[in-house]
Amino acid sequence: MTENPARAVLLAPFRARTWRDLAFVVLAVPLGGLVGLYLLIGFGIGLAMTPLLVGVPLVALVLLGGRVWGRVYRVLAAALLGVAVPEPPPFTPKPGLFGFLAGAFGDRSSWRALLFLLLQVALGAVLGWNVLLAVGLAGMLALSPLIWLLAEPVNVDARGVEHRSFIQFGEFYVDSWPRVLLVGAVGVLCCLAAPWLLRVTALLHGLLVRGLLAPTERDRAVAELAAKRRAAVDDSTATLRRLERDLHDGTQARLVTIAMALGRAEQRLDSGADAGELVTAAHAGTKEALVELRELVRGIHPPALELGLEAALETLAARCAVPVQLRCVLPVRPSPAIEAIAYFSVAELLTNVVKHSGTQAAAVRAHSDAETLVLTVRDEGRGGVLPPTVSEQPVGGLAGLAARARSVDGELTVVSPDGGPTVVTVTLPVAVPV
Repeated sequence: MTENPARAVLLAPFRARTWRDLAFVVLAVPLGGLVGLYLLIGFGIGLAMTPLLVGVPLVALVLLGGRVWGRVYRVLAAALLGVAVPEPPPFTPKPGLFGFLAGAFGDRSSWRALLFLLLQVALGAVLGWNVLLAVGLAGMLALSPLIWLLAEPVNVDARGVEHRSFIQFGEFYVDSWPRVLLVGAVGVLCCLAAPWLLRVTALLHGLLVRGLLAPTERDRAVAELAAKRRAAVDDSTATLRRLERDLHDGTQARLVTIAMALGRAEQRLDSGADAGELVTAAHAGTKEALVELRELVRGIHPPALELGLEAALETLAARCAVPVQLRCVLPVRPSPAIEAIAYFSVAELLTNVVKHSGTQAAAVRAHSDAETLVLTVRDEGRGGVLPPTVSEQPVGGLAGLAARARSVDGELTVVSPDGGPTVVTVTLPVAVPV
């Protein structure tokens, strides 16, 4: 609902936002002055000492110092202006002095911070000081009737005539109540306009913070690719560890048991005793080992996927411990890698439904178009499922599924109010992005 404009103007001086904007401008004025001294002294000394070669590392340090100043402004902007921007990529120089210098002078974030500081000298110190003067003058004019009432100001003009006045505009003296009240009314109007002047100034500061202190699109793309690579590596490492553990604890142990049974059977046969029981046990153990190996192979690449994702999801629905209503509309078959991610995502989500939801039924929906595959798993259970965060380590569960989806430019969303229902949606591209 849009606030009435007259009400917004009248209440603006009393809004918390106005006072936060004022606090930021008040802090920006001395900070802008300090930044100006920092740049003048730092670069001045550095450039003056460049012929001695000592100045080059000094200039590099001054340039990198812009990152520290940028952090200060980001903290202030987040606390007072509500402008929260992430940190730029960290400075990662190569080894050695020349590696450090090359990294410093090639650091795009430091150059952008330097440009921000130069603009802050003008915007923070110069413009901010004039804005504060205007706000202070507005407040003084608004309080002029009170000052007139409490004080006995006397001014003497050029002719030696005394005037009871504390404000003078050329030959015009504010020396009577009507004139004082007129000045006070002008001051009140200025006080009503001052919050909007502060808001525009704070808006300019916020635009500078977003434009020069936040990571660029290129930086965000690089960070996202690095996160996807870590997620893919962590996922493959976890899969290898699981396979190794399953082989070591399951199939390998069973094969050792079979070998021992066959060894005892051989000893009995050599002594002429009956070894039929041991051979039967070894035969049964061999069948169980084959079943376990099939399960391990299914965990790497489910055979059902050879017939397509729809057939694989039907297999999952049929094996689930609770009834699953399945609906698939897949006019475009996803790539094998996307099918595998989709299969394991639905398998993990159905496992969570059985273990944690307390429901007696679930529903799975899968549909695709030329570019996107969308999977939805819904249950009517107890709800209260927390969505995974990006910073959460993808060691399994929803965090692992989200990381696996992000590795191919997909995403996982969770809607789960207390009391249910829980709806988990996995959105994937039809093909792995290049």
